Amino acid sequence: MPATDTLAPPADSRAPAAAASQPDNIGRALPANLEAEAAFLGAVLIDNKVIEELSTPIRPEHFFEPVHQRVYERVLRLLDRNSVATPVTLKPYFEQDEALQSLGGVTYLAKLTADGQGLLASRELAEQIYDLALLRELVSVGRGLVEGALDTSEEVAPMDKIAQAEADLFRVAEGATGDSQATDFRSATLAALKMAEAAMNSGGGLSGKTTGLEVIDQKTAGLHSSDLIILAGRPGMGKTSLATNIAFNCAAEHMKWQREGGTYNFGAPVAFFSLEMSADQLATRILAEQAEITSESLRSGKITRDEFQKLSAASQKLADLPLYIDDTPALTIAGLRTRARRLKRRHDIGMIVVDYLQLLQGSGRANDNRVNEISEISRGLKTLAKELNLPVIALSQLSRAVEQREDKRPMLSDLRESGSIEQDADMVWFIFRADYYHEASRPDMPGPESSPDAREKYSVWEERYLELRNRATLIVAKQRHGSTGNVPLHFHAEITKFTSPNKKDYSDWGEQ
Repeated sequence: MPATDTLAPPADSRAPAAAASQPDNIGRALPANLEAEAAFLGAVLIDNKVIEELSTPIRPEHFFEPVHQRVYERVLRLLDRNSVATPVTLKPYFEQDEALQSLGGVTYLAKLTADGQGLLASRELAEQIYDLALLRELVSVGRGLVEGALDTSEEVAPMDKIAQAEADLFRVAEGATGDSQATDFRSATLAALKMAEAAMNSGGGLSGKTTGLEVIDQKTAGLHSSDLIILAGRPGMGKTSLATNIAFNCAAEHMKWQREGGTYNFGAPVAFFSLEMSADQLATRILAEQAEITSESLRSGKITRDEFQKLSAASQKLADLPLYIDDTPALTIAGLRTRARRLKRRHDIGMIVVDYLQLLQGSGRANDNRVNEISEISRGLKTLAKELNLPVIALSQLSRAVEQREDKRPMLSDLRESGSIEQDADMVWFIFRADYYHEASRPDMPGPESSPDAREKYSVWEERYLELRNRATLIVAKQRHGSTGNVPLHFHAEITKFTSPNKKDYSDWGEQ
């Protein structure tokens, strides 16, 4: 990697100030190649179209020499006004530039175009300038980490320093040393056409990551990159069960695609942040679902030899499942984002599940109330979805207001502690099981001496219970890219598993 201390100037000119030879605070020269910068600028001034043909996005801050930064910035401004950038058109802007005077004045601009060698390898020069700029960014991240660690005048918060350093490193790794560039409409339309083609060829209108539940995929067209999906419900509704089902199905689809191939991959490796359950508890639940053994029997050891063989077979089958469980307790939103970036780099995750939002902690930098903290967390999750370009499913509790109403079906106003959750979310789902509430109203079992009214009351209750049993509804209360409405689901309570029902059996499902 070139790292020169001086610029070999064009003939009869003096070198620019030896910026590359200026040491950092550990006495070493920062990586730079001033000859490459000069040659590239010369190529640009000879043929302005060089900039248009670059595959590497070069910006003024990527140049190490300040004079080169100012020259390139002025070139871009001229081109933005549909003007031509040459040594002559640049002359008025640099006649009073003291740093350029030390190089011989505006004649230095003409010297840059003297031999035109930069035209032969303009792309390679641009790539090297860009790569060296990234190396300097790495040096800056390291220096900032050292200085931040040494400075304890305001607070002692090592985890915050680590989180910030990892965020900076992730940006450098992604090549995001500055603001992201706007996407031209042609590129955007091509991406939209590709998504539409995937949906058409899937046979089921699926263009995002699959949930593994056909009725949900039909309603949402899958889970799309950069989307934040809030899955909310009261305790006992099955939020975690549905989330684990979706996480497993998406990871299993990716594993199937790896083995069998195909044009489109509707699955992805999944990161599951479980703040409520431990990793082994979550794994036990998934194993029980796939082996179709009740979790209660599994925990108590009351399983037959045949069931144990089914469990063992399921365990071997799922050994390579790309599902990564992080059960770190009391995780902050900054810590979650740090861990998610790490999983993205190591395993290229394509979906994140957080169980659940209210157990995350904010930055804690101020004595904010809980509403402000939840707002910070929901914004952080949406930012994470956009930053890593993947869907994030965050489970959320609902307020007790649901229990006070005769109609127990949740609504957007029931989202607990913050209206910003609704605002930040691209989709809001509520899971609702009428049998849960109907079970709570169970009358006493009639005995031999019970009155006819008591027997009739229990009979009516039982008949309704049999209608509602194992039925669930996913209420799509908000969908930024589509319609809202109810999605029928079948809930196997014994193994805590959701499946798509036979629609002909649930024609009246919206009226449960």
